[in-house]
Amino acid sequence: MENIALIESFSEFKDDKFIDRVTLMSILEDVFRNALKKKFGDDDNFDIIINPDKGDLEIWRNRVVVADGEVEDSNQEITITEARRIEPDFEVGEDVSEEVKLIDLGRRSILALRQNLISKIHEHDNTNIYKQFKELEGDIYTAEVHHIRHRAIILLDDDGNEIILPKDRQIPSDFFRKGENVRGIIESVELKGNKPTIIMSRTAPLFLEKLFESEIPEVFDGLISVKKVVRIPGEKAKVAVDSYDDRIDPVGACVGMKGSRIHGIVRELGNENIDVINYTNNTQLFITRALSPARVTSIKINEETKRAEVMLKPEEVSKAIGRGGHNIRLAGQLSGFEIDVYREGVEEDVELAEFSDEIEPWVIAEFAKIGLDTAKSILEQDVKDLVKRTDLEEETVVEIINILKSEFED
Repeated sequence: MENIALIESFSEFKDDKFIDRVTLMSILEDVFRNALKKKFGDDDNFDIIINPDKGDLEIWRNRVVVADGEVEDSNQEITITEARRIEPDFEVGEDVSEEVKLIDLGRRSILALRQNLISKIHEHDNTNIYKQFKELEGDIYTAEVHHIRHRAIILLDDDGNEIILPKDRQIPSDFFRKGENVRGIIESVELKGNKPTIIMSRTAPLFLEKLFESEIPEVFDGLISVKKVVRIPGEKAKVAVDSYDDRIDPVGACVGMKGSRIHGIVRELGNENIDVINYTNNTQLFITRALSPARVTSIKINEETKRAEVMLKPEEVSKAIGRGGHNIRLAGQLSGFEIDVYREGVEEDVELAEFSDEIEPWVIAEFAKIGLDTAKSILEQDVKDLVKRTDLEEETVVEIINILKSEFED
């Protein structure tokens, strides 16, 4: 096979892989030098000349002429007799350049060359893909569902790049069919071996922040800034926003008339309940807003311990805690304070931890998960509601209520 024919067959990769010709020629030279090292032991005395316009390649081996019988390294030296077959007037000590035809490398070497080239081009492609998606980390990206697995969904973008959406990065209510488009943020990109692993997420708080940027013009333009986002994916989220222009109401602009602006975001997130809150440096006011829709009577702040004691009217307590304790948990995450709720006008109450001799610790922990950590906070609740909000059996809940009631009767 002539050099030019082989180069033309290799050049097919340029069009298939969108590799520029200079890069292809650089890869070609590297591949040929590896082949020469395997064949001759060294490639230092070889010149590889590549013509990118014609797609042609020449290989020349340079050797020193020595007297017959004095060759110590056949790759670096050539006898005077062999040299004069190339040019009759060569003398000992002169340099001889001889062209090496690819066919001289042998059929196996040529097949290995092609395989090595394919490998190098794939490696080049993977490096470019890694760099491309590394720059997209934290940005919203759309890809199509290609394959649905138990632990992840495999997506393909328009260029055929594979993106993984793991189960734990999916919103619990997510349900996708093959061929459907999916939006999320590029959460991480890693090179495993030579292959880039691209992870998408729909549960990250940053995804919600980026949705605000894409759906709300004032956020995109920088007139409104998203200060912090906390969320329980698919359930509830709180977003603190601020405006650089006093004439702009950041909450109103984000929510829109009758929720028109935020509706698309809510739908994208599987009807996740989103509270948009005005950001402020006033800690007490910020916690008050974070506990919305509950109305706070008073707050005591301890900056050292990062705890806040919040006083509420009894009818506001359930609003502050929220379904499953979501509201108070997110308010704490948003403000950075551990929030303790107290009922206004209730003088006597007992911490649930005081009943550890009669109530098992895991049961106390179950109530704490939904924001109930005192005896009266549980006694104010309906039994069936407590069963729904915890993992406790009705019989257990009734037993706990009887224990707590007996404390106050005594």
